[in-house]
Amino acid sequence: MDSKQMTRLSKFLSLHLRHRPDALGLTLQAGGWVKVADLLAACAEHSTPISLPQLTEIVKGNDKQRFAFDATGTRIRAQQGHSVEVDLQLTPAGPPAVLYHGTAPAALPAIRREGLHKMKRHHVHLSPDEETARRVGARRGQPHILTVHAAAMHAAGIVFYESGNGVWLVDAVPPQYLGGL
Repeated sequence: MDSKQMTRLSKFLSLHLRHRPDALGLTLQAGGWVKVADLLAACAEHSTPISLPQLTEIVKGNDKQRFAFDATGTRIRAQQGHSVEVDLQLTPAGPPAVLYHGTAPAALPAIRREGLHKMKRHHVHLSPDEETARRVGARRGQPHILTVHAAAMHAAGIVFYESGNGVWLVDAVPPQYLGGL
């Protein structure tokens, strides 16, 4: 599969596994899981056929590891980033001392005042390294990288989760825990 087709199908899967499962007639189960067979059938019914080898290539080849198969390989889910109601069954975890968040410079005035909020998603997404935060933030132009004092937040009782692809998740980041503003 060429890179354009992989990107197109990855975006299609992101849309439907994170935001619009109902548009394919799918219902996310506990943990955000969907049966692979149901997903492939729904994709074919909606004029976007995906073969199991293509789906496997998308899951394994996605640079951000947005998707995961369960241990049996019979279910798939988006790792995080959902706007639909779903319990991803994540376990609280102790974060590293510092995490990072890439954002657009235009967002900085609001972030200075209010911190980072999850907006329409389930969590604020934080990166374990600056380069990942830069890639994420670059989706909206030249990124500005914020430092998140995660250990201090955790010590103050704020709960963190680590998704299966290494993205750190939190409900919000108050402005006093942000550097690089």
